[in-house]
Amino acid sequence: MKKTLLTSLTLALALSVAACGNTVEKQDSPAASASSGSPSSDAGTDAGGPEISLDTASGVLHVTMPNGDDAPQIHVTGTPYSVTATQVKTLKAGDGPVVPADATVSVDYLGVNGRDGKSFDSSYERGSAATFPLNGVVKGFAKAIAGQKVGSDVIVAMTPEDGYGTQGNPQAGIEGTDTLIFFIHINEIAQ
Repeated sequence: MKKTLLTSLTLALALSVAACGNTVEKQDSPAASASSGSPSSDAGTDAGGPEISLDTASGVLHVTMPNGDDAPQIHVTGTPYSVTATQVKTLKAGDGPVVPADATVSVDYLGVNGRDGKSFDSSYERGSAATFPLNGVVKGFAKAIAGQKVGSDVIVAMTPEDGYGTQGNPQAGIEGTDTLIFFIHINEIAQ
């Protein structure tokens, strides 16, 4: 059973809003190709769902979609993986209400650092969803969620500017030049 808890990293996300923005590419369906085989995973489990590949000039991002309550898997090849503009892809559109930009949401997520392909935070590993206001998180995270429907699965690759900026987040091992990648499942709009 999922519980709503804020962890120190979620709190750090809420307190570390990046100061400058970037262009966001937001698409309703992924510009992705199905990939064969099963990549290794930093998430540590075999989710067994469909697999999506997202390519950039710097590398390839493989996402294995979760089945049920299983965690997704994100595997990065060609590290460091980077983007020049924050990219948001809706992997599965939900059928709930649209999330407003000023909402407080409950989400499950997996965060991976594009520099080394390693997971730095996961609500799936903690076994509890995170709840926070979109106006209190890093810009790229808010951009990925606002305008989506509840129930959606989204992947975002955010520029450092839309993440933690030049200061990074040393506590999480994030440097000021790191592209951050998040798989996000939007559970609900919190009341």
